[in-house]
Amino acid sequence: MEGFNFTNVSHNNISDSDGIKRSLSTIKVVACIIISIGLCLILVAMFAVCSLVRKNHVAPIYVINLLISDLIQLCCLIIWLAEEKKSITYIVGSFLYNVGLMASVGFMVCIALERYLVIACPLWYRFRHTIKFSVVLCVMVWVLSPVLFVLTLWVPQDRYITNIIMGTSLLLPLPLFIFFLGGTIRALSASRVPSDEKRRIVGILVLVLLMFTLLFMPKIIYRLAKQHSYTLNKLSFVFVQLSPLADAFLYVFMRKGTIDKLLATVCCCRMDSNDSSRMDSNDITSSTV
Repeated sequence: MEGFNFTNVSHNNISDSDGIKRSLSTIKVVACIIISIGLCLILVAMFAVCSLVRKNHVAPIYVINLLISDLIQLCCLIIWLAEEKKSITYIVGSFLYNVGLMASVGFMVCIALERYLVIACPLWYRFRHTIKFSVVLCVMVWVLSPVLFVLTLWVPQDRYITNIIMGTSLLLPLPLFIFFLGGTIRALSASRVPSDEKRRIVGILVLVLLMFTLLFMPKIIYRLAKQHSYTLNKLSFVFVQLSPLADAFLYVFMRKGTIDKLLATVCCCRMDSNDSSRMDSNDITSSTV
């Protein structure tokens, strides 16, 4: 899960150093765009969450921690752009970036788990899933993220085994996301949750699964591959950089009414297309008559 160290690929297969410099400059330009857009979206999302808390709504604890982890990643990307490699600030920023990245994956799992429990175990969720439970789970994620990252780096082993461990650890949440989505769909018929809430929960779980698959699968493939490709490493780093933007989009998608408005828009588009097709068919029949 190394975030900054994408240039550690052996450059023996890359003869053109100018091409490497151009690719790195392109990645830095993309990082600047992601930072400028992501900071605005994350700060707006945090302001919206704080406004919900002030209105005596239930605090979305996992979402708050997810946004904090995204903010850490964006700030560390600024360090990566500003500092020289091998400086103390660069090393600390790289460590914090990877911790924030692992924490964001952990909070995505927590969000998917919470949505699954609402449908599959509604009684347990209502009486046992308290704010204290959520806070303890968030503390565990923040504590385990740096510990797991340090263990993958400091345990004496060769680089290939390190990559296998990193790729496998990053792959572990994928079966959980699939299980939560499948269990939720299976338990929908017996659930007494309102239909609009069911659509919102299933939409969130599908979006989390798609986000994880699209953004982190290139990094997993790169880590598990025997022969490391510089192009794949470069693309995987860019996709991982997009994680804060995707999390901000996830927060917008989690708000009540978003999925209903999206479905209403799709239905309106279908109705318009059906009406136009009917008008075309009527014109054809009238012309033939």
